[in-house]
Amino acid sequence: MKRIVWTFWIFVLALSVLWLFADTLWPAQPGYFALRTAWIQYSGVLAIGAMSLAMVLATRPKWLEQGFNGLDKMYRLHKWLGIAALATATAHWLLAQGTKWAVGWGWLTRPGRRARGAGESAGGVESILRDWRGLAESVGEWAFYIAAVLLVLALVRRFPYRLFAKTHHWLAVAYLVLVFHSVVLVKFAYWAQPVGWALAVLLASGTFSAAYVLLGRVGARRTSHGLIESLQTYPALNVLETTLRMDADWPGHRTGQFAFATSDAREGAHPYTIASAWEPENGRRITLITKALGDHTRRLPERLRVNDRVKIEGPYGCFTFDDDRPRQIWIGAGIGITPFIARMKYLARDGKPDPRPIDLFHPTSTVDPLAIEKLRADSVAAGVTLHLFASPQGGLLTGEHLRAVVPGWREASVWFCGPAAFGRDLCADLVAAGLPREAFHQELFEMR
Repeated sequence: MKRIVWTFWIFVLALSVLWLFADTLWPAQPGYFALRTAWIQYSGVLAIGAMSLAMVLATRPKWLEQGFNGLDKMYRLHKWLGIAALATATAHWLLAQGTKWAVGWGWLTRPGRRARGAGESAGGVESILRDWRGLAESVGEWAFYIAAVLLVLALVRRFPYRLFAKTHHWLAVAYLVLVFHSVVLVKFAYWAQPVGWALAVLLASGTFSAAYVLLGRVGARRTSHGLIESLQTYPALNVLETTLRMDADWPGHRTGQFAFATSDAREGAHPYTIASAWEPENGRRITLITKALGDHTRRLPERLRVNDRVKIEGPYGCFTFDDDRPRQIWIGAGIGITPFIARMKYLARDGKPDPRPIDLFHPTSTVDPLAIEKLRADSVAAGVTLHLFASPQGGLLTGEHLRAVVPGWREASVWFCGPAAFGRDLCADLVAAGLPREAFHQELFEMR
């Protein structure tokens, strides 16, 4: 989590410093309009810069995963950048449009334009850009309205995922319009300075990424297909277990990773943690465990059939249990148990469990006897100590309880998958009691 926090603020600070080398937030010329011009430029640079980096991250660049500790963390940064772009673009719009309204209402008087002196005529490129100012302002305003609506919808949890996935792609079109708006309206002198060079790189990268998104190339090189071999429902848990036999082009996966599965092209891809170890010599099978959390996942047991073909994109993620600490503590809350099932199957595969002591805590509000029986069998085979916390209310596990059950918890690494707020509270509790912050690993499994 620290990596994405630092990346976000370093990016904002670096872009701000580069801009300050080229301009100032407090111009020497007195008056509101001079101040407005400076702040419009600054807010515009921040907005299009944040949106450009967010567009790059939308392509799911595999080469960045390790640096950010997983695609789930990259998507969190993508979300923060989108919020930052919305906030700064709104400020930019208010400065531009609000001033025009104030002038129209007679609240402000716009100063006359200074006539250009001899030798101050614009060059060829600058002159062309000046001719496009009116068009750039008009299309940029409408692109902002569209982008703002789409960004707000992306943040509304009640907005259906299938509609979010489709409408979110339209942001790429709005972004391309805003690139044109920015190129035309950014202060021409910036292009000869570091802020302009950085902006040029961001705009070029964002434009390529937007085209990549619109052409449907995101994840194309990491896509395979699988044939459904079996379907197992757990009615009490509202969970479906799907086993697929993958085509030969599936590259395999590490335990704890996830993939995007598409069983209905109209619905689009949904992310699911892979709940099985990779055994290419044993049928090239993977297992997905799906919780009924929305309309699409609720309909899967009725819609999916054995021998159906499913598109799988991945694998992604760095929640892979890699560390050198002397013991591990796993916490799989609810459907968050999935990556730990995969890890236990991996440890049991060759009959060589991890020599370190491992404690698995499974808080759940609902118990399905068959699912618990399988979980117990997996834990025994993997040499993992299972602690089940089941109640209608759920969430009975606390940091205090964990510390009482596992005396050597300070030397352990903690791996958490489940509700984000639960994970944050547990992390804060354990870190306050003495656990090193870097020893707590949390999967941020939220793709919007």
